Amino acid sequence: MNFTAQQIAGILEGDIIGDPEVEVSKLSKIEEGTEGSLTFLANPKYKSYIYSTKASITIVNKTFEPENDITTTLIKVDDAYKSFSKLLEYYNQVKLNKHGIEQPSFISESAQVGDDIYVGAFSYIGDNVTIGKNVKIFPNSYIGDNVTIGDNTILFSGAKVYSECVIGNNCVINSGVIIGADGFGFVPDETGEYNKVPQTGNVIIEDFVDIGAATTIDRATLGSTVIRRGVKLDNQIQIAHNVEIGKNTVIAAQTGIAGSTKIGENCIIGGQVGFAGHLNIGNNVKIQAQSGIGRHVKDNEVLQGSPSFNYGDWNKSYVYFKNLPKIVKSINDLEKKVNGNN
Repeated sequence: MNFTAQQIAGILEGDIIGDPEVEVSKLSKIEEGTEGSLTFLANPKYKSYIYSTKASITIVNKTFEPENDITTTLIKVDDAYKSFSKLLEYYNQVKLNKHGIEQPSFISESAQVGDDIYVGAFSYIGDNVTIGKNVKIFPNSYIGDNVTIGDNTILFSGAKVYSECVIGNNCVINSGVIIGADGFGFVPDETGEYNKVPQTGNVIIEDFVDIGAATTIDRATLGSTVIRRGVKLDNQIQIAHNVEIGKNTVIAAQTGIAGSTKIGENCIIGGQVGFAGHLNIGNNVKIQAQSGIGRHVKDNEVLQGSPSFNYGDWNKSYVYFKNLPKIVKSINDLEKKVNGNN
């Protein structure tokens, strides 16, 4: 899809310096710009590239004044970075603006679907499913029986939503996500064999939640596993049965949260963090990558390490740890001197 400088300037409310009819069909970094591409200049460190870039259009701040000849058409805006981000969002909306029901696909006769829905080929929508308006379900997705999906939500290819689960409005569910698989519940008998505990609950995902590719969220044993409004989950995260994650918490990749742990609001959790089960994590908690959390955590704590402890104490301890061979040698030398004097 091609856009002219005039059209882009209209979207961004910017001023054109150059050819208003020049067209672009792709995006690029300023140092890698080619003919037909759109780029931007926000960081002064990249200023030199504007004189050599082959990009057809460059978004710049209104304060920018070229010191040498340039070939690219400029669109001047108040904030080049924000404007380019706005354009990326617009471009993404256009790219994802699909409608209709592709074949082959299956939609149960008892399912209720809203206006402007898109269902990609080879998708399955089960009995008594309710889907809101402007929902996008990309190919090879599975929606189990009695699922509810709110307005403006996107499920990318290969997403799976098991029966009884609830997904809110304006959510993004990326490829390979599994919502509502059985929780990890088994009980050993007298012979040592493990018998499965039926997982009869569901998963509730509130509005404006983003879930990264290949993340799994298990259904509750009883009740619900709950992901609150505005939560952002990275790729390859494991969330076990009956977990609850508070609103606006963000979690990086490969984190694992064991059953029945409750995480508060506005937390920031790094990659590869491991949570034991049945813990209560407070609000505004920050946890560094690869930490192991085996205790309850109060509001506003900052943690690192495995097992984790206060971030400041961890940094001090790490200094000692790096110098441990020297410290041990000093102690040994002192012991020799003391023993030699006795």
